[in-house]
Amino acid sequence: MCGRFTIVVSWDELMLRFMLEQAAPPLHRPQYNVAPSQMIMAIIHDGAKNRLGELKWGLIPSWAKDEKIGNKMLNARAETLMEKPAFRTPLEKKRCLIPADGFYEWKRSGTGKQPMRITLTSGELFAMAGLYETWLAPDGRKISSCTIITTTPNKLVEDIHDRMPVILRPEDEAVWLDREQRDPSRLLPLLQPYPAEKMTAYPVSPIVGNVKNDSPACLEPLAVP
Repeated sequence: MCGRFTIVVSWDELMLRFMLEQAAPPLHRPQYNVAPSQMIMAIIHDGAKNRLGELKWGLIPSWAKDEKIGNKMLNARAETLMEKPAFRTPLEKKRCLIPADGFYEWKRSGTGKQPMRITLTSGELFAMAGLYETWLAPDGRKISSCTIITTTPNKLVEDIHDRMPVILRPEDEAVWLDREQRDPSRLLPLLQPYPAEKMTAYPVSPIVGNVKNDSPACLEPLAVP
């Protein structure tokens, strides 16, 4: 699965990497411990250009009767997207990128679980494949939400967890965002494990287990005996 991630780059780096043409929001800041149910940054293509906005992490299907269902839809398995009504329609026309520069997983050990931060070896930004949806609440509120797609782990991650987020190759991002592209046979092959040789992992402090902890200390390598 993917239950926590980081995005600590500057607004200028984000704009340059994803070809955005927006003024920085007044509250933009580094995020060291992004967690489910929070509002997270996501990129869509509006038909003319890439556009960044915020979506609630935890997809609420348009037909849902209760927004709490989003708590169970933080992730969507790439292998079963076409089988799940909640994901099948967004796959066709509501796809997004979730920018990040690392994600956390917990590795089982003899003494419990050790949190690990996993990044690209280059340290660069990457884009996780996502789906989004808009839900109209009975009281008239509109909630735009998203889910992060996961796949089988690569050789690096399989020693830590049995799932990993789909990290798209940069050259595939435009295809994923293309609103005219609706063919599953073109989209599903993009959802592959990212090459292990281009990634690295290191242990971090257990403080990342508490969503209230959102500081540079979350990123610091931990010396494990």
